[in-house]
Amino acid sequence: MSSDDTKDTQPWNKVPAETGASAQLKTGAASVNTLDEGGPGDTLPRQQAKPAYKFETLAIHAGQSPDPSNGAVNTPVYFTSTYAQAAPGVTQGYDYSRVNNPTRFALEGNLAALEGGKHGICFASGCAATAALAHWMGPDSHMVVCDDVYGGTYRMFTRVFEEARRSFTFCDLTNDGWLDAVQPNTKAIWIETPTNPLLKLIDIEAVAKAAHAKGITVIVDNTFASPYFQKPFELGADVVVHSCTKYLGGHSDVIMGAVITNDDAIAEKVRFINKTTGGTPGPMDCFLVLRGTKTLPVRMDRHAANAAKIADWLAVHPKVEKTIFPGLESHPQHALAKRQMSGYSGMISFVIKGGLPAAKTFLSAVKVFTLAESLGGVESLIEHPAIMTHASVPAEIRAELGIDDGLIRISVGIEHVDDLITDLAQAFEA
Repeated sequence: MSSDDTKDTQPWNKVPAETGASAQLKTGAASVNTLDEGGPGDTLPRQQAKPAYKFETLAIHAGQSPDPSNGAVNTPVYFTSTYAQAAPGVTQGYDYSRVNNPTRFALEGNLAALEGGKHGICFASGCAATAALAHWMGPDSHMVVCDDVYGGTYRMFTRVFEEARRSFTFCDLTNDGWLDAVQPNTKAIWIETPTNPLLKLIDIEAVAKAAHAKGITVIVDNTFASPYFQKPFELGADVVVHSCTKYLGGHSDVIMGAVITNDDAIAEKVRFINKTTGGTPGPMDCFLVLRGTKTLPVRMDRHAANAAKIADWLAVHPKVEKTIFPGLESHPQHALAKRQMSGYSGMISFVIKGGLPAAKTFLSAVKVFTLAESLGGVESLIEHPAIMTHASVPAEIRAELGIDDGLIRISVGIEHVDDLITDLAQAFEA
């Protein structure tokens, strides 16, 4: 039994009396526009003023620096389950790796900095991060959720947490009608923007203003946009959640989630849930995502540029009934996209003429695109939401939302865009 199992105090707060970057690294916190100057094992106080840095610089340096013991540029992968103590309860900030691990805390500091948050908390998956927030709500509480939500989120809320005395109302958050769903016990509102898979946009600033007036916590799933293209905290969000599996990791080689917040009380509760339920990621996974965020800006620029060209091409293709991409002027919330996002990311949905038979033939014919679930990797992926990612959503609800049998979702990778368009063209000919 580890020491954390015998006490309620938070070991992740019981670090040596340090200041500045070294303390930030050990608590998984990093302020936006700052770089950590300490590293694992660095106990020197760092008090000098820190200049503001751009996103691209933070992506590479925030939460980490060369190891002061040997100069290693990359944060080491700390493969250890436990840590030596000088005396009972006297640690160097770490006691058991389910509770805290230097590689994980470096990543948590990095993600917090990229989102402009104070606390970063990493989980073994995006679903584990979502579950922690559902636990945080507490029994007999209620959440308003955007209707076009990831199928796994819908499944978790309706088939797991509704049985644990939580309730959820799924609403169209693109207008003020959601206010009618607010109940006396409404604790939070869950926003995905752009939504999955219909790429609807939700006005974070407007929803946050209305929610805060009623004392409701605002949670934003920022997976599709990434912190490079969208800043929920600047628009009033209280909590940001990510599937790090997607754009943050970026290479389709790791499963991970994260919760980021500026609220100390929320962070304390969510971190307690994390260590107690055990949904923590391993150090190698943390290293992979930390490596991924270093190239996040350049990858997102290519994802977005490729997607814009493909969306323009699809929009005029004779075998496409409708193309959905926030960067298109035809998108009903294009003006909001221009105001709320600094780029349109790499996700496109479109409806192929001919329904399910045409969709199946098309999806079986692609060669460069890979028919697979997930998104956000360097390779282009394509999938059928009704059969794959959103199969857990009841058919009647899919129909109401517009997830029909001809809907196809693509995650545009960073290959050469001409090759991607050529591949789609030959699949249409099939």
